[in-house]
Amino acid sequence: MPVGPSTSAAYLQNSSPAPNGSAGRTPSLVTVHPAALFSILDHYLRRTDSQDRVIGTLLGTRTDNEVEVRSSFAVLHSETSEQVAVDMEYHQTMYDLHRKVHPKETIVGWYSTGENLNTYSALIQNFYSQETTPHQAIHLALRTGIDNVAEGGAGVKTYVSSPVGIFPKPENCVFVPVPCELRFHEAERSGLDFLANTATLNNSQASLQGTSELDVLEKALRDVQDMLDRVLAYVQQVLAGEIKGDPAIGRYLMDTLCSSTEDLDKGGFNTSLQDTLMLSYLANLVRSQAELSSRLALTTAP
Repeated sequence: MPVGPSTSAAYLQNSSPAPNGSAGRTPSLVTVHPAALFSILDHYLRRTDSQDRVIGTLLGTRTDNEVEVRSSFAVLHSETSEQVAVDMEYHQTMYDLHRKVHPKETIVGWYSTGENLNTYSALIQNFYSQETTPHQAIHLALRTGIDNVAEGGAGVKTYVSSPVGIFPKPENCVFVPVPCELRFHEAERSGLDFLANTATLNNSQASLQGTSELDVLEKALRDVQDMLDRVLAYVQQVLAGEIKGDPAIGRYLMDTLCSSTEDLDKGGFNTSLQDTLMLSYLANLVRSQAELSSRLALTTAP
């Protein structure tokens, strides 16, 4: 939804330069969580036909040398050949609501789709630099084209800005790349692998609609089986004296087996199995009761 003059948008070409204190220390690494990327992609898919790109706010935490991007939300904005406007009131309202749910997360920068870093990007960067003072604002650029998949890489780049000139203006800055990496939990790996495989098979007319939950479960089980086969083959080769065992791998396998045994001893697996059997039993019982009731109704009908 484009931002028009009737909204509470602020035209950024009239904004003042960020304070000098916002320079801060340049982070050595920016880590991005999948939830933030999924939110950006959802915003891009919901854009209007008149929008070439979408922008929004990045939220997360900071340490001395690292910025962790945990989430994001969309911000209404409008770009024309003459001006750019951002709805600052909407941005502030969304941030206040987000803080009520995640009080430890603060504004760390902003995102945009595409790789078009122009004067408007510098003006938006200046606005977010005022929001992140005394730290530097991070800009995350996400490539959304299908052609970028064939080029390799995640399609994500992060930048900080550096002013240019003796008397810098908001629109005069250089975007300096900062190393970034995607950080996810083990529970999120299967979902990310599924999306990556679907994108890779896009040229083969593969689609999400043609993949059922059972197909995803089958692939996950096959992956686990392949990993177990590789581990078993390695252990057998070490026991047979064909290769020299790595102590680090041995300790890792021992820790994994011990933790799995402890989980089984605690009854987690048995409890889950009993719950599944109980649900199956109740489902069969309800089905039998419904069938019996229908047959009784037929026999008692006049």
